[in-house]
Amino acid sequence: MTEPEHKGSLEVEDTSVLQALSGPQSTLLEEVSRQSGADVSLRGNVIYLSGAQVDVEVARRFLSDAATLVVKGYEIGPADVARSLRGLRRDPNSSLVQLLDEAVLITSRKRPIAPKGAAQRRYLEAVRSHDLTFGIGPAGTGKTYLAMAMAASALMQKRVKRIILTRPAVEAGEKLGFLPGDLAEKVNPYLRPLYDALHDMLEFDKVEQLRERGQIEVAPLAFMRGRTLNDSFVILDEAQNATSEQMRMFLTRLGFNSKAVVTGDITQTDLPAGARSGLREARELLEHIEGIRFCFFSDQDVVRHPLVQKIVVAYELRDEELRQREDARRGTDRTPRREGE
Repeated sequence: MTEPEHKGSLEVEDTSVLQALSGPQSTLLEEVSRQSGADVSLRGNVIYLSGAQVDVEVARRFLSDAATLVVKGYEIGPADVARSLRGLRRDPNSSLVQLLDEAVLITSRKRPIAPKGAAQRRYLEAVRSHDLTFGIGPAGTGKTYLAMAMAASALMQKRVKRIILTRPAVEAGEKLGFLPGDLAEKVNPYLRPLYDALHDMLEFDKVEQLRERGQIEVAPLAFMRGRTLNDSFVILDEAQNATSEQMRMFLTRLGFNSKAVVTGDITQTDLPAGARSGLREARELLEHIEGIRFCFFSDQDVVRHPLVQKIVVAYELRDEELRQREDARRGTDRTPRREGE
């Protein structure tokens, strides 16, 4: 029996809010329709919805909450629609306002940085309440970006005296020797993404001023050896490329009144064959220690271009197929041979 069509509507009096909800040439409303399954149309200042009851209800919840957030200064884009609708479907009692109305930092462009989904919210809560937090998951889930927003907020509010951003330079001793400059200049390409994120959050002149004062430091992981990091917010990015020895060294640098966040994707290790990932080992050794929190992200939590999520899923399926083949091959190799074979 076909489910009867359900109808709903949302009236938006503020023209600027209605334009933000519609998007250029109604592209945002089209995305809401595509992702929710409900028919969405705009007539005057009223958004009309029709379709299956569950689809209409989730679309209306999204649009109503999105309108509230737009009034508060949030920008809602097409990439936010699918992820937000999934969250609203999973939890009928959830609210887009609750998920997103918790800005970590207001950027120099007046854009609030806030959690986009339940996984990011749990991650931020873990960073707030723990001195050492691990964020593990695929690219595009916001692990490093949110940690840097938390660090910038802590520095601006004078809760720490400096930010230290570091990542392994896996090839620094081998393939970069032909590049001009000293070691710091040679490894700079590895650190460029961290600078880019900083400049996205704070004005360029402010970042340079803080760097000159030593309040922001961006350095390769090898430069952390022998230091004790007090009154600092320390972020280790791309931690899957830290060796076991490097991870142990880094984790023992943490000083008083400091926080450390370690981020990485165990499935994308670039270490030489035979080298053990320090991130994988840390998970095995430290996951049950009180005061340390591990937060895990999946492809469902990707917040970049919608294609990134599909790419992540495709590679994960390929990796799982290769693992199954390898397990089958090993099982065949272990089968005892019969006499005479």
